[in-house]
Amino acid sequence: MKQNLGSIEISTRGPALYSIGAQVIGFVNSSEIAEGLLTCFIRHSSASLVIQENADPDVLRDLEDFTRRLVVRDPKLYRHTAEGPDDMPSHIRAALTATCVSVPVRDSRLALGTWQDLYLFEHRDAPHRREVVLHVIGE
Repeated sequence: MKQNLGSIEISTRGPALYSIGAQVIGFVNSSEIAEGLLTCFIRHSSASLVIQENADPDVLRDLEDFTRRLVVRDPKLYRHTAEGPDDMPSHIRAALTATCVSVPVRDSRLALGTWQDLYLFEHRDAPHRREVVLHVIGE
């Protein structure tokens, strides 16, 4: 059994879904693991990870629009406002999505569906540098 632990850094420019699939595939390829399991974990509480469609960019825009409507950015609704009006809504959005995702590795490739990709879902308004820890284990 082999394993590889590493991380990637993603620069964001505000609320949106940012594809991280190519970087993750590069990490898996460098691990030389043909069959196993990849775990991705984001080290932040105001951004998240999702597996989503990669064919139609309207899907990504609709997801951002929907979460913006679902979690209102009204500071009168929250106690935690010290880091700005987008911070507490960003924590809620991250809690409703995922900070960790796992993907099987088969034949040295991510076993994602034809139209799937991995995304970092940025919830804050300002640009950020986000770290995603990657761990792959297998043979």
